[in-house]
Amino acid sequence: MRAGGTAGRHIEKPQGLNDVRERKPAARSALRLAGAVVTALAAASPAAAETLESALSRAYQANPALNAARAGLRVSDEDVNRFQAGYRPNAAISADIGIQTFQGRTARQQIPASLATTVPGGAGLTVNQNVFDGFQTDNRVRAAESTVLSTRESLRQTEMNTLFNAAQAYMNVLSDTATLELQRNNVEVLEEQLRQTRDRFNVGEVTRTDVAQAEARLAGARSQVATAEAQLRASIGIYRQIVGVEPRQLSPGRPLDRYVPGNLDQAIVIGLKEHPQILAALHAVDVAELQVKVAEGSLYPQAQITGAVQQRYDQQFPGDNGVTASIVGRVNIPLYQGGAEYALIRQAKETVGQRRLEADQNRDLIRASIVRTWGNLEASKAQVIASQAQVQANEVALNGVREEARVGQRTTLDVLNAQQELLNARVNLILAQRNRVVNSYDVVQAIGRLTVRFTSLPVTPYSPREHFDQVRDLWFGVRTPDGR
Repeated sequence: MRAGGTAGRHIEKPQGLNDVRERKPAARSALRLAGAVVTALAAASPAAAETLESALSRAYQANPALNAARAGLRVSDEDVNRFQAGYRPNAAISADIGIQTFQGRTARQQIPASLATTVPGGAGLTVNQNVFDGFQTDNRVRAAESTVLSTRESLRQTEMNTLFNAAQAYMNVLSDTATLELQRNNVEVLEEQLRQTRDRFNVGEVTRTDVAQAEARLAGARSQVATAEAQLRASIGIYRQIVGVEPRQLSPGRPLDRYVPGNLDQAIVIGLKEHPQILAALHAVDVAELQVKVAEGSLYPQAQITGAVQQRYDQQFPGDNGVTASIVGRVNIPLYQGGAEYALIRQAKETVGQRRLEADQNRDLIRASIVRTWGNLEASKAQVIASQAQVQANEVALNGVREEARVGQRTTLDVLNAQQELLNARVNLILAQRNRVVNSYDVVQAIGRLTVRFTSLPVTPYSPREHFDQVRDLWFGVRTPDGR
């Protein structure tokens, strides 16, 4: 079997004694590992087989967590437009109408008293335009843009996590199915071996102890089948949760070696430069620095221009009307506002320091993650080779023990132990192959390159800029770009 991963190699099923092989041809049939064994899940045609790449593409399109992260990015896009409103004028139309009664006399009237009723009302237009706000609008827009960039990196992190989880779920289904087939085959062999042991006990060739040992081993094997079935059902459930469909006719999974760097040092350099977790932290530093400037803007003078025009009726006498228009410039110079603005500035500066420390922490975390995943990948490669050798050695040992048992040099327990060791070796080989594939994906994720664009999966990539460009300069409108 290749060290390159679960490639659908055949492994012989565990066998019983030589006379068992004569009576039970299925016991000596080959067991297809990982990818091929999963055909037990469904009777789909080979042409409709699911590949690891197609499963990742399904997860990329339909995973709820990933789609929620995309929606969160679209929410952040609107902040840029929201803060750009500080550049734009504010306009409002107002109107009012009422009734007013006056009873009394005026200086010009000679009669003692008079009664006058008017219907005052009017309408007006007011426009306010910000001229200078201490550069707060500029810095808020830039901070919002940096937040968008940080959120994009967070989205890329979610994408990598989703693809890795999908690959892990895919390989878990394959390995768990192969393990279940091994366990079921082991039960078939042990059942036949128990029947042979009872026959030999009836003719006096073995003792009751040998029969009890065979019965105990068979009971344990049935328990392992139940455990393997439960594990497979759990893996199928996780696969459905991440990929969005039930696993059907899964093809062999292969490692992502073509995207793994040539050595550990190169992997660390790439990870520290490209990993989205680090880039998101650096954008967070930019946001914090801009928030300091926003807070400092509250100490600067504020200037704005207000234009207003009004049409009024019945203001003083019945039937009068007039138009009033004005343009007023206002400047507000803050002197002292209780000290709250100074506390906000100091707080913002402390936040900058915190974000920088978090960026350094993320660098250390990514470096450690790359070293860990690289070590796991190298170990899994060695484990595949060692497990293959272990399987071959146990096959030879089992055949030898069987032959010796035929001539009375070995007991039934010796045969059972040798058979169990071979079963364990085959299960370990399946696990090693599964780890070989998963760890290759883990390394690519650790360096920040487990994305659709970099790995060229057969799916249309989501464009984070499309929505941003659509809403950035919108002056009005309540519908989202997709028509909601």
